[in-house]
Amino acid sequence: MALTLHGTVSDNTVALDRKTATPLIINGDMAIAQRGTSVTSVSTSGYKIIDRFTYVRNSDSVTTHEQSTDSPTNAVYSYKITVTTADSTVDGTQYDHLRHIVEGLNSAFLKWGTSDAKTITISFWVKSSVTGTYCLGLANDDFDRQYIKEYTINSANTWEKKTISITGDTTGTWKTDNDRGINIYWSLAIGSDLQGVEGWQSSSPAGRKMATSNQVNFVGTVSATFQLTLTQLEVGSFDSNSIPAFQFEDRGTSLARCQRYFEKITTSGGGDSFGAGVCFSATQGRVDIRYSTVKRANATITFGSAGDFLLQAGNKSQAPTSLSSAGSSLHGFFCHTANTGFTIGHGCVLLDNSTTDATIDASSEL
Repeated sequence: MALTLHGTVSDNTVALDRKTATPLIINGDMAIAQRGTSVTSVSTSGYKIIDRFTYVRNSDSVTTHEQSTDSPTNAVYSYKITVTTADSTVDGTQYDHLRHIVEGLNSAFLKWGTSDAKTITISFWVKSSVTGTYCLGLANDDFDRQYIKEYTINSANTWEKKTISITGDTTGTWKTDNDRGINIYWSLAIGSDLQGVEGWQSSSPAGRKMATSNQVNFVGTVSATFQLTLTQLEVGSFDSNSIPAFQFEDRGTSLARCQRYFEKITTSGGGDSFGAGVCFSATQGRVDIRYSTVKRANATITFGSAGDFLLQAGNKSQAPTSLSSAGSSLHGFFCHTANTGFTIGHGCVLLDNSTTDATIDASSEL
């Protein structure tokens, strides 16, 4: 792969040519949102809207999440969090943060945990109604090696670019397989039991060094907003002037990379087909469904309402009473439908009911 310099680099290192290098942070421009563009009353952890960015929390706050079109110059979308129920006393082991996980297969070349560990730089655009000190954190899969760096949001409701260089960790165990390679998290609130200091540190018990004591309590204010976009990870040490421009991937490429971890298989409500199979018995159809992208690991399958589907064999069509999955692999799975009155051995297809968008979620998230 060709290498090229991008401006003045503080330690005379070079960056991968952005015309050919694949971004290590997937969907950093927040453009892909397979699960939907907004969700309200969030009081649990999990992937809510933007692909590859998960909300992890253990406070008493309640928030709304949306894919916002309010973004800095050159961007289109941002991940926006709004506090609807505040927690003014985040303490003990309580916390809130937004997290992106780099798969170990993608971060292995950084050689973290060895004497050859590479320096990286993380850059992002951020906007919040709550000014003050925030923390960027990194951790290995076990969360027993953690890094903290403070940054400041200087002006309320103003987009600001932050650039943070991080010396690679020469100790600890960092996954190099299809598990969690590097956890990157943007802290929003932190309890006293989880506070650490800036820099690399070991954490015992695991996960106890997420942010410094200076971290603001973002979730302590009703209607507070926090927005994030154009997140990127580059190899080498850069400042805000020398870091390569954010690399936008075309929509198809970005979607395919996100679908390695989560794929919403859906139709347009016009009698579209999910796949074909055979009537395994008079009461069960067995349909082979293939993924658009090879998955990171065998996926967990979740079906939408059974009434949104139809099993068709010959001139007989019937909504299944239930659906289940079997034989999940990296490439697809068998969908078993519960029906009545079909003929064993007849070919069949699984369709939507021609009026409703039927959905199947296949998740192999980290």
